[in-house]
Amino acid sequence: MNTLKSAIAEKTVAHIMQQDLFSQWLGIKVLNTSEGYCKCKMTVRKEMINGLGIVHGGIAFSFADTCFALACNSRNTLSVALDTAINFVKPVHVADELTAEAIEIHNGKNTGLYQVSITNQHQHIVALFKGTCFRTSKQVTPP
Repeated sequence: MNTLKSAIAEKTVAHIMQQDLFSQWLGIKVLNTSEGYCKCKMTVRKEMINGLGIVHGGIAFSFADTCFALACNSRNTLSVALDTAINFVKPVHVADELTAEAIEIHNGKNTGLYQVSITNQHQHIVALFKGTCFRTSKQVTPP
């Protein structure tokens, strides 16, 4: 990837994360980003646990959704979720260190398809997320 495309991805993702108060509350940190790709991490806190003693499904979904959004918007083309789905493979517990990796499967003119895998500190897949985005004609940040 060339340096300009990488710089655009980094600037766009940084801008989104600066504005995304919910993702900040989740404690999401961006590890790596490039055009059509993003890798994030977060640590599960006790207030993220449901009444059954495992992480609330909305937390795992939101974590994957943030990583998906960052990958979708990495070209500085404002993109929004059109369709998403998640499969929970293993339970997540307090203090688990999660990593989400969004990979672009298809980059179309108006849509994009992404797969996000969430793994724990043992490199076990705990959830798989698939998302389709719609690309608008707007930019996320000024050129």
